[in-house]
Amino acid sequence: MDLLAATALDQASRIPPATWVKIGLVLVAVIVAFVVLKRVARMNKLILGVLCFVMVVAVFFSWVYNRNEPRFMTPVVEKIAPFFPSAGTYDSKQGAPRP
Repeated sequence: MDLLAATALDQASRIPPATWVKIGLVLVAVIVAFVVLKRVARMNKLILGVLCFVMVVAVFFSWVYNRNEPRFMTPVVEKIAPFFPSAGTYDSKQGAPRP
């Protein structure tokens, strides 16, 4: 058994420290997510609905402005994008920089 434990310890010691940091960050993120979800479950549902709506709208307008939406959303964003400003049209309308 000591031979197997030493081998596993040797293999774990060969893993780069950056990987251990990433694993630790993922664990902390999971713990924080559970704590936040418990608090959200006790929140007023109307306030929760409004916050979710605001977050979804912010992400959607970010997609429209930067045109970095997921592939399945492209047909929807294509139809809505002409009504809102986008990063490409803003740069082209600014013209030459002022001295």
